[in-house]
Amino acid sequence: MLKYSCLLFLIFAFSCAPIKEPTPIVNNNYSIIPQPNSLEEKDGFFLLNKSTKIVCDAGLEVEAKYLKELINAASDFEIEQVAKSEGFNIQLKKEIIKGLPMPESYRLTVDSTQVEISSASNEGIFRAIQTLRQLLPAQFHQNQKHSVWGIPSVKIVDAPKFPWRGMLLDCSRHFFSKEVVKKYIDLLAYYKMNTLHWHLTEDQGWRIAIDKYPKLTEIGAWRTEKDGSKYGGFYSKEDIREIVAYAKTRHINVVPEIELPGHSQAALAAYPYLSCTGKQLEVGTEWGVFKDIYCAGNDTVFQFLEDVLTEVIELFPSEYIHIGGDEAPKYRWEHCAKCQKRITNEGLEDEHELQSYFIKRIAKFLESKGKKLIGWDEILEGGLAPNAIVQSWRGMNGAKEAIQEQHYAIASPTSHAYFDYALNSIDLEKVYNFDPIPEGTSDSSKAYLMGGECNMWTEWVPNDSVLDNRMFPRMLAMAEVLWSYPHHRNYAEFYQRVQQQYPILDALGVKYGAETVAIRLKNTTTEKKEIEIELLAGAPNLEVYYNLDNTAPDSTSLKYERAAKLYQTVDLWAQAFKDGQAYGEPLKRHFDRHLANGIEPELSYEYSAYYTGGGNAATTDGVRGTTNFRDGHWQAVQKVDMEITIDLGEEMPIRYLASGYNQKQDSWIFFPFQVEYFISEKGKKFKSVGIVKNDVSPQADGQLIKDFDLRLEDAKARFVKLKAYNIRSCPVWHDAAGSDAWLFIDEFLVK
Repeated sequence: MLKYSCLLFLIFAFSCAPIKEPTPIVNNNYSIIPQPNSLEEKDGFFLLNKSTKIVCDAGLEVEAKYLKELINAASDFEIEQVAKSEGFNIQLKKEIIKGLPMPESYRLTVDSTQVEISSASNEGIFRAIQTLRQLLPAQFHQNQKHSVWGIPSVKIVDAPKFPWRGMLLDCSRHFFSKEVVKKYIDLLAYYKMNTLHWHLTEDQGWRIAIDKYPKLTEIGAWRTEKDGSKYGGFYSKEDIREIVAYAKTRHINVVPEIELPGHSQAALAAYPYLSCTGKQLEVGTEWGVFKDIYCAGNDTVFQFLEDVLTEVIELFPSEYIHIGGDEAPKYRWEHCAKCQKRITNEGLEDEHELQSYFIKRIAKFLESKGKKLIGWDEILEGGLAPNAIVQSWRGMNGAKEAIQEQHYAIASPTSHAYFDYALNSIDLEKVYNFDPIPEGTSDSSKAYLMGGECNMWTEWVPNDSVLDNRMFPRMLAMAEVLWSYPHHRNYAEFYQRVQQQYPILDALGVKYGAETVAIRLKNTTTEKKEIEIELLAGAPNLEVYYNLDNTAPDSTSLKYERAAKLYQTVDLWAQAFKDGQAYGEPLKRHFDRHLANGIEPELSYEYSAYYTGGGNAATTDGVRGTTNFRDGHWQAVQKVDMEITIDLGEEMPIRYLASGYNQKQDSWIFFPFQVEYFISEKGKKFKSVGIVKNDVSPQADGQLIKDFDLRLEDAKARFVKLKAYNIRSCPVWHDAAGSDAWLFIDEFLVK
């Protein structure tokens, strides 16, 4: 009997022993991007397991369903969504957050008993869910099917600074499937962006089906590549409805862009009667700006555009329609009898006012349909349409001018927001330091700055892998600038939070790129006797080695530890190394030692704010430019000639004069047609000592650099001068015929 009693005791004891719960996976950091306005860390965590339920107020069922699907995808249990429940729950509550009037504001509170998400709007609830996702560990995003997750305790009160936080995706230069578009809608949502600016028409492809004009996709959606193959694609109306509906559930506003009057060659190829010449054109196969645009003197053009926009409006519930309005060469209008008649009949001053007439006419039509027009900053030229919104891309002046006139504006300047640019032009830190509010803006005008966008033009982005590489991690910086501005602007701290995002991006299938170039030329100080260069490694734990003989460095080369001094003409080749292996792209630069080094020249021109070359002394600093005209070492003007005068300080023998130039004709950059050199004893009367004519065709493709050099005998001078003659305008054969030509120079050498 005793042995049976013992057995019963053991069974009872075993049945009463507590069942050990699985160990929860907990995220022990709060590396949220964008940084919340207010975050208060607390002890403990909330257990998300099979007992948890989602409880939501009426009207929040869509957001609750979204959260439920996320949790179920990552768990080996099915979480329930209910209207009411007691216990350890996630609660979604409609509630006005005191002191936070923004519609996307929210409060998120996590403790050991519950997760409570509160907002006055569905958008705010959804943004809070994204913060909740970032509080979960990286494994959650990998859909590893765990039975319990830990969410760290915290109280967050948050709201965005700007109501417009967007990304432009160009699907016209290169076509992206609807799955890729959806992926980016999800990524925008995850980082609390709220606008997808969808660029759907271009010279190189028309991507949206229009029932009334089927040739737009039959012909305009396809181009012939250099190898003879056809490239293209388009979105059916069913595709677009699907994408727009998908975006709606993620509170992403999809704004279509239908380009006019320029960037329209694909449409003109489909319907030649819309152009000024009526001649058959091909869908564009090169990049750049084309001179054939919609004919502003032809009323059938406006009927066509109204028909197209009517069908676009039916597909997109957005209150905004983007019409482009940028880079519209006036060459065809200047030579078109219909356009000239329109100028006369409407009492317009010139072709710029004709473009304003064009835009205002379209704006009036859109307003009749209850829509607001957005256009690039060129729509300011010739007079802005009432209620038009300006997207500023050529710097910040367009935004500044618009908001001063009490027009709304969006900031996306090439300096900080063009993510198709390489890292040596715009890296993560530069994006993070972007200020969307133009300098000098009055407090009363700031309310007219709606926000900003990061722009992804896809001339050189042929697939989604390259797209990911260009967008990330830079989009994280833009997301934070537009949400958290001006708080928490600490790049070192932000950089550490970015590192915590990489496992999540891996899980989300994002093939992100680097934060910055592995190595860059930080600073150059040029004196008459030496050129001092400073190099900067782009990331921690990198060592830099370099050679000065144009050979590839290795770990036995010169190790960079302090500024290097150069006393002769050299070719620098520097390479970053990580753990003994070459890391990133090498840095290659040519430095020229010559008599004018360190002397600030006198310039006849005012160089472009976009291409300064480093300032007034750019042409004597010894740093030569590369084929990339955006490398920071080129100084540029548009339309005018260049005169550069150098005072050497004393008379000396001159044996060699040269100057270097860049040509990339599809970017409107041309070599000078000739360069003339002069010398003078006292700087008052100059004697021409030679003319060097250009021997390279302006039509030559590619990125080219060339020195225009002149050798002299028995010449002495204290002053030397050059005059580089700009071709002034893009030639007649050019796609942008008549547009102002650029002239780029890197150095004026005197030896």
